Amino acid sequence: MTTIRVLLADDHAVLRAGLRALLENEPDLEVVGQAEDGIDCVEQIRDLAPDVAIVDINMPRCDGIGVLEKLRHSSLSTRVLILTMHDDLEYLRRVLALGGAGYVLKEAASDELLTAIRTVHEGGVYLHPDHAQMLAAGVTDDDSSEPEIDERHARFDSLSNREAEVFRLVALGYRNKEIAEMAHLSVKTVETYKARLMKKLGINGRAALVRYALEMGILS
Repeated sequence: MTTIRVLLADDHAVLRAGLRALLENEPDLEVVGQAEDGIDCVEQIRDLAPDVAIVDINMPRCDGIGVLEKLRHSSLSTRVLILTMHDDLEYLRRVLALGGAGYVLKEAASDELLTAIRTVHEGGVYLHPDHAQMLAAGVTDDDSSEPEIDERHARFDSLSNREAEVFRLVALGYRNKEIAEMAHLSVKTVETYKARLMKKLGINGRAALVRYALEMGILS
């Protein structure tokens, strides 16, 4: 059985203790570190290379968004799962745009958090079904100039097999270097495919790409 190594980052010691107790009761989860602010979180991710980092969005010195920004261009394989009290679409979009692998509310049931950890560790993106619906609905609600759903399907169908493969891996949260290794391509080639497919789909940025993927059923 594979053990998932987890880092906990939250400025509330009581919450960290509760999360640690929850996780260490699971045979496939191991807490390898704890951080009480964003700077310490980034340093521990770089030092410990955990499989999954559970990061609070509100922390001193550097918040969860800042953590994602600092890790955005790194080659680290740690998947970042944001834990937050903010049930807010804009926060969710920012997290996804910066490469976050999941978004879980603090009020969620413990089973949801455990599912989220295992989902992102396996390479998926974890969103609560309500958040997935909000994000997909936001495509048309927030920008009436975007193409209708039939046209979006047609544009997606116009992608080559390689472009569709890169699209799926980007939507699932993989970084360019990881995609290059999995698809046996150079990083530069992956970047070329990304630019080409985004132009074909008429989208810009990872958050828009994830919303597109939700419509295509890739992240459902």
